[in-house]
Amino acid sequence: MSRWLKISLIVFGSLIGFLLLLSIAASIYVSANKKSLLDKIMVQLNKNIHGKLTVGDIEPSLFKGFPGVAVSLKDVLLRDSLWITHRHDLLRAKDIDVSVNVWSLIAGNTEIKKIGINNATIYIYTDTSGYSNTSLFKSPTKKKPEQKTKKGTPEFGKFDFNNVNLVIDNRRKYKLFNFNIHDIKAQVDYPDSGWAVKAKVDLFVNNFEFNSRKGSFMKQKAIKGNLDVHYIIDKKLILVEPSILNIGGDDFTVGAKIDTYDKPGYFILDVAAKNILFKNAGSLLPPNISGKLAMFQIEKPMDVQARINGATGKAGEPLINVSCAVRNNNLKFPGGTITDCSFDGTYTNRNNTALEVSDHNSVIRFKKLSGKYYNAPFNVDTLTITDLKNPIARGKIVSTFPLDNLNQSLGGETFNFKNGTADLKLNYVANIDSFKFTKPVVTGIINIKDADILYIPRKLHLVKSALTLNFRQNRFSLDNGRFQVGNSILYVNGAVQNFWNFYYTAPEKIELNWNLQSPQLYLNEFIPFLGPRNAKKKKRSNNIIEQLSNVLDQSKVQMKLKVNKAIYDKFIARNLDAGILLSENGIYLQKMTVSHAGGNLSLTGNVRTGSNSNRFTISSVISHVNVKDFFYSFNNFGQTTLTSKNLTGLLSARVNASGNISDIGKVLPRSMNGLVIFNLQKASLLNFEPIQKVGSFVFANRDFNDIQIGTLDGTLKIKGDEVDISPMQINSSVLNFNVKGTYGLSPGKTNVEVDVPIRNPKKDADITDKKLRKERRMKGLVLHLKATDEEGKLKVKWNKDHD
Repeated sequence: MSRWLKISLIVFGSLIGFLLLLSIAASIYVSANKKSLLDKIMVQLNKNIHGKLTVGDIEPSLFKGFPGVAVSLKDVLLRDSLWITHRHDLLRAKDIDVSVNVWSLIAGNTEIKKIGINNATIYIYTDTSGYSNTSLFKSPTKKKPEQKTKKGTPEFGKFDFNNVNLVIDNRRKYKLFNFNIHDIKAQVDYPDSGWAVKAKVDLFVNNFEFNSRKGSFMKQKAIKGNLDVHYIIDKKLILVEPSILNIGGDDFTVGAKIDTYDKPGYFILDVAAKNILFKNAGSLLPPNISGKLAMFQIEKPMDVQARINGATGKAGEPLINVSCAVRNNNLKFPGGTITDCSFDGTYTNRNNTALEVSDHNSVIRFKKLSGKYYNAPFNVDTLTITDLKNPIARGKIVSTFPLDNLNQSLGGETFNFKNGTADLKLNYVANIDSFKFTKPVVTGIINIKDADILYIPRKLHLVKSALTLNFRQNRFSLDNGRFQVGNSILYVNGAVQNFWNFYYTAPEKIELNWNLQSPQLYLNEFIPFLGPRNAKKKKRSNNIIEQLSNVLDQSKVQMKLKVNKAIYDKFIARNLDAGILLSENGIYLQKMTVSHAGGNLSLTGNVRTGSNSNRFTISSVISHVNVKDFFYSFNNFGQTTLTSKNLTGLLSARVNASGNISDIGKVLPRSMNGLVIFNLQKASLLNFEPIQKVGSFVFANRDFNDIQIGTLDGTLKIKGDEVDISPMQINSSVLNFNVKGTYGLSPGKTNVEVDVPIRNPKKDADITDKKLRKERRMKGLVLHLKATDEEGKLKVKWNKDHD
C-alpha cells in the first residue's frame, strides 16, 4: 500500500471517528439537556405561531441524523386558537424526527437540517366564513427592501413524510383534497431566487376536488414518481417541472404552474399520456364528466392531453380542456359500434367563453370522425355533444357505400341487399338519456341507385330500383322513386308529416302518403302483401335502426295509385285509379275504378291479414261490361257450369261479398258470402247444358243452342258453396221460364226449380202491350221441373212438389 493512501485512510478514519465521537457526545448532551434542548426546538418551531404546539416527549436518535444529532419528538399536536369551534387539528403526529446541526448546538444556535413526519394527520381547514386553522402562523413583519433577508426564516435541507394523511378542506370554496401519503422524500435547496424541492412521492388520492359538489379527480388512485418544484420569491410563482408520474397504473407527464402574485392567483395543471386506454383516462375525471364519457368505449390505447386551470382564491370549478387522438380504433357508443374509427376528440367545460364554467356550458367534439357504421363507411366533419346536464348530440354525416354493406344492420329480419349504392348527406340530432342516444332526428338526403332489395317480412323483391329520401325537420319525403317488382314498374313520390314525433313513441300514428304511377302493373307480383309479415315483433326502441322494423310494421301507407294497364291472371284492366290504405292488419281499398271488358268497375273493400288466411270484404258496382270477357277474366268465378263460353251481353251489377283469400290470392272454397243484384242486357245463352237438357226433355223441335235473352234481372245470394237464386223470370227466344232454388258449387248441393210454359214465345213476339204479354206468358200448359246434382252430374226431372 502506498504511503499517501495510508495517510488518506488514516485522515479519513480519524475524521469519521471524530464525527462519531462528536455525535455520541451530542447525543449524551441531548439526553443530559433534554428539557433545555426541547425548549430551544420549541422556540424555533413556535416562531410566528398563534395557537398551541405541544410535544409529549423528546428522544435522541444517533444514526438518523449522523453526522449531526437527531431527536424524535413524540405525540406532537398543533392547534389554532379556534380549535374548540371547528375541532380540526392542524397537525397530529405520533413521531416527528428533527435533525439538528452539531456545530449549531455547540454554538448555542439550533439549526434544523431535516424534518421527518411519521404516522401523522395534517388537516388544513377553512370554514364557510373564510377562517382557516392556518391562521395560527403569524404574518412576518414587513421590512424595507434593504433589510430584506432570509434570517429568521426556518430552512430545512430535507423533509420526509411517512404514513401521513394530508387533508385540505375548504368549506367556503367547496374544495377538498385528501391524500394518504405513504412516503415522500424531499431535498430542499435555497437559491437566491427562492427555493427548490426534488421529491420522490408515493401517495394515494382519496379526494382531489376543485368543486366538491361535482366530485373528485383521480378518485381512489395511487400516484408514484418524482417531482421537481421551484418557488420564485419575487414573482410568487411555483413551477412544477414536467415529470413522469404513475397514476392509477398509467404513466403521465405532469407539469404545473401556480401564480400567487395577484389576488386571486391562478394555477395551470398540464397532464399528458401516451397509449392509455380511454376508460383509464376517463376514470381520472370527476363523475359529472366521466359519467358522460362512459357512454363511449374505445378499444385500443390512444394519446391524451389535458389542461386544468383556475383561480386559487376563488370558489368554483376550474376550466378543463382535454384532447385525444384516435386512429384505426373501434368505438362503441349507445347507437352501435364504429369500426376502423379515427377522430380528434376534445372536451371543454367552457364552450361559450362569455359564460361561466358549468355542465351546461360543456361540450365534447369528435373532429374529422371517420369509420364504418354497420360496415357502411362514413365521414363526419364534427360530431358535438353539448350541455352535459341535458346532453344533445349533433353531427353531419357524409357517406357513399354499397348497399350490401347494410346487411349486418338491416339484414336478416327486415331487408337484404344485393346490389346498389347509397349516397347520404345527413344532419343528426339526438338526446342522450341514461347513456343512450334517444329519439335521434335526421335531416338531409339519401340517394339510392340501382338497388336490388328483398323486403323480408313481405318477401317482396325489388330490382333496378332508385329513390331519394329527403328528411326536412319533422317532414319526410320520398322523391323520384322507381321500383321494379318482376315486370311491374312503379314510380313513387310521397311525404310524411310529424315523422320524427311518432317514429319512436307511436309508429302506428305515422301515415305515409304516396302517389304511385305505373304504365303496366302485374298484380300477382304484389300478392306477398296479402300474407302476414314474417318478422318477429320487437319492443319499441330508441335506436333508429332497431325501431325501423317497428315503423314499417305499424305505420299506415295511404296510396293514390294510377295504372295505365293492370293485369291479374286473365283479368286486364285499364285506367286503374285507386285509393289504398296499407296498415299493420290489412289492405283497405277506399275506392278503385277501372275500365274493363268494355265497361267500368268500381270497388271498395278491405283484406284483413290473418295467420292462416285473409278475410276480405268488397262492395262493387259493375257497369255495362262484356259478360263473356268478365266471366273469362275471373275464371268463371270458380264454377264450371256457366262459363264465358256460354254467355254474351252487357252486364251491370251490384256486389257485396265477403270471404277468405289465401296468401297466394285464391278465394278459399266455401268461404264466400254475399249478395249479387244484376242486370243483363242484349244477352244470349250459348250451349248451356242445363237449358239444353230441359229443352231436349220437352221441346225437341226448338233450338236451345243459341238462346236470345233481351233483358234479365236477378238476385243471387252466395252462402259458402251454395248460391240461392231468388225467383227470377227469364224471357228468351225459345221459351219463357221461371227459376228459383239453390245452385251448388259442391256436389250434391244443387236444387233448382224451373217452371216452363209450353207456349212458344215467338207467338207473342208481335204483342207490343207489355201488360198483355205478361198475362199471356204463363197461359196454357206449364211444365214443373227440378234440376238436381246427382253423383256430380246434373239431372232434370219432374217437380212433383211444385207451388
